[in-house]
This record gives sequence, C-alpha cells and structure tokens, in this order.
Amino acid sequence: MRIAVVGATGMVGEIMLKVLAERNFPVTELIPVASEKSVGKEIEYKGQKYKVVGLQTAVDLKADIAVFSAGGDTSLEWAPKFAAAGTTVIDNSSAWRMDPTKKLIVPEINAESLTKEDKIIANPNCSTIQMVLTLAPLHRKYNIKRIIVSTYQSITGTGVKAVRQLENEYAGVEGDMAYKYPIHRNAIPQCDSFEANGYTKEEMKLVRETQKILADNTIRVTATAVRVPVVGGHSEAVNVEFTNDFEVNEVREILQNTDGVVVQDDLDAFSYPMPLFAEGKNEVFVGRIRRDESQPNTLNMWIVADNLRKGAATNTIQIAEYLIQAGLV
Repeated sequence: MRIAVVGATGMVGEIMLKVLAERNFPVTELIPVASEKSVGKEIEYKGQKYKVVGLQTAVDLKADIAVFSAGGDTSLEWAPKFAAAGTTVIDNSSAWRMDPTKKLIVPEINAESLTKEDKIIANPNCSTIQMVLTLAPLHRKYNIKRIIVSTYQSITGTGVKAVRQLENEYAGVEGDMAYKYPIHRNAIPQCDSFEANGYTKEEMKLVRETQKILADNTIRVTATAVRVPVVGGHSEAVNVEFTNDFEVNEVREILQNTDGVVVQDDLDAFSYPMPLFAEGKNEVFVGRIRRDESQPNTLNMWIVADNLRKGAATNTIQIAEYLIQAGLV
C-alpha cells in the first residue's frame, strides 16, 4: 500500500503521519509531498527518514492513496491529476466538499456509500465532523428539525502562524499576527471570511455540510463560530430540536453505544468534556446532556474534539482504512 501524504510538513500533515503510525496503517511505501520550498527536506516516520518530493513527482509515483492537507487551491489543481493517475485522493480542504459529484465522508456515518469510482473523497470541516458524529444516531432515532450551534474554536484550526501569535502574546513579544486582533485573553467572533449573508464561511460549512452528510436538506442549521485562545480542540454548545420526543437517559445510552463518541457527563464528579483532555485523542467527547426546558423536544449538549485529530487527520486516515477493508483500493 503506497501512501502519499500531501502537505506532509504542515500542522495537519504531521498529525496524519502520527496517526498512520499509531494505527499501524499498512504502509509499504510512504511518499511525503509538499510545496517546492520543502522539497528535499527530511521527515521521520516510524524511525525512518524520508525525503519530501514535489507534487508532479508524487503523481508520477502512482500511490494507491493520497491524503491531502495542503489547502483548497492545491487540491483543486492537483487532486484531479492524482486521480487521473489512478490514485484515490482523500482531501482535507474545503475544495470538493460541496461538489455534488463528490462524497463527504465521516466513516462511522456514511462510508458505505463509497465505491471504486470515487477517486476524490472529501473530508468534512473539523467543526462539522464532531457535531454530526454525535447527532447522526439521534437523527435516526428522533429526526432533527433544527440545530443551533455556537463554536469555541482552537487556534490550531488557523495553523502554525496563529499558534505563534498566541505564544508571542503570552510572552509579550511582537510578531506576525494571524488575526486582526490579539487572541490572548480574547475571543474573536470570526472564523474564516464573511459571506454576503453576514455569516462566516466556517458558519456556513456547519449548515451545508451537516445537511449533506446526514443526507437531509430539511434540517435547519444556524451557527456562530468563535476563535478562542485554546490549542487542544474545538468545543461546541449545540441545541437540537427533534420531531419526536426523547428521554435524556435514552439519549445518553445511544451516545454511549456510538462508535467514536465518549460520553463524559457525571455532574457530581464535575466530569464534562474539555479541550484540555481531548487534545491528542481521536474520539469525540460529549457531555452536559440536558433537556432544553424552554421548548418541547429539544436537547442541549456540549461537544469537544481535537480538531487536528478527529476533526482532520484521524477522520482522513479512517476513510483510507475503510477503502482498504472494503477492497476499494
């Protein structure tokens, strides 16, 4: 199994390599790929050193699977070239997510829709993945009518420059800024750029991707996405209105039996999800599960996950694992 990691020197690319190693992914040949400025650099994987190659070289090497985390423009230009060479691409950018000819996959929910013809597969946005993984089994049981979600998003979602900005501000050092404002001791109600409707791209990803993954355009979603000075993961306050009523204990039981979800909801022990504990873990954590007492059939939850793991790298590698298990590559 020849695996190309496109964007191998970036923040998500480095986690992808970690996840491949941790999960003992059956790599027979690793092809680390990055932009021209990184070609020739060495990366380490399982104690071996590998030289980074350029995109055209990687296409020519005809990997079985290429996992992409190199930005939308790179994906739009290069994913079709890899696919034309027979490589199955799993792309972590927003480039292909809403393309009606491409599938948007969270393996626990909809991997079974994949076929050998799917040569470019889209990995959803980090904030969407953790929410839909939690909501999918509840949608099947109670039918979701409306979701109101407020996110508290880690600066690691912006990238290395944002992490450096926070570190500089902690230390009182001037430096490059990833944001228009200081992030230390602040909360910035803007993730990504604004669309014409006054919502940010991040907020609209939560709307559009949720409907696509759950295969239900009748679900109404409204979102507010906020960047906070946290590095361990994204947190979400989620309010869900269902068609059918529920018992809170039954909701907990359903979530406890959902692959990839960990329920942390013991108020007496002050146990609830936090990015401090989610960092470095592959699961999605859910807690503060309670009925919304202001209207019928409505539930409140607090959902946390490491956005670089299940929100990006882990989900991508799980898709690759499914492709192998299902004989699609």
